[in-house]
Amino acid sequence: MNIMRHLRNWLILVMLFTSFLTAPTQSKQQADGAQAPDGAMMAPVTALAQYMAHVECVAMPSVFSDNGLVIIENFAPYIYVGKDAAARWNTGYRRHVAQLRDLKVSFGTAHDFERTGDRVYFVLPATWGGLQPGGRFEEHGAWSFVLERSSGQWRILAYGWGATDEQDWPAKTE
Repeated sequence: MNIMRHLRNWLILVMLFTSFLTAPTQSKQQADGAQAPDGAMMAPVTALAQYMAHVECVAMPSVFSDNGLVIIENFAPYIYVGKDAAARWNTGYRRHVAQLRDLKVSFGTAHDFERTGDRVYFVLPATWGGLQPGGRFEEHGAWSFVLERSSGQWRILAYGWGATDEQDWPAKTE
């Protein structure tokens, strides 16, 4: 009887150890299988961009993670971290775009896509344009995202925006 108990415990340990060894391999295989974010992963990014394009008051969509949100932006205070990060970012963003109109965004092809379990990372080239006092503007940049899947939905855990090129066109005077 004692030998059977030891054999059973040994078998459980071997199975547990084997599962630990194969888990990273399975995650890596998942990451290698996909080359870009799918529609479900892009949904919170698209919803955020649509929200940001509407300067007038609209309700902020539930796209941010409730746990550990980090946002890096090109307006003060530049980094938004913690439980109230989304609300503070929203206040800063609304102040940043207060004089802008007719905002539009377009995305390039995502690159540097990696997935590990319930987290993904990718870089999304983006072009923002619209009207500012004095004329039109166009801003090209890269939006780096970390998404986390929670309760069956992808949410933005972190993003960083960096402008790579900006161009202004003065208003036509006649």
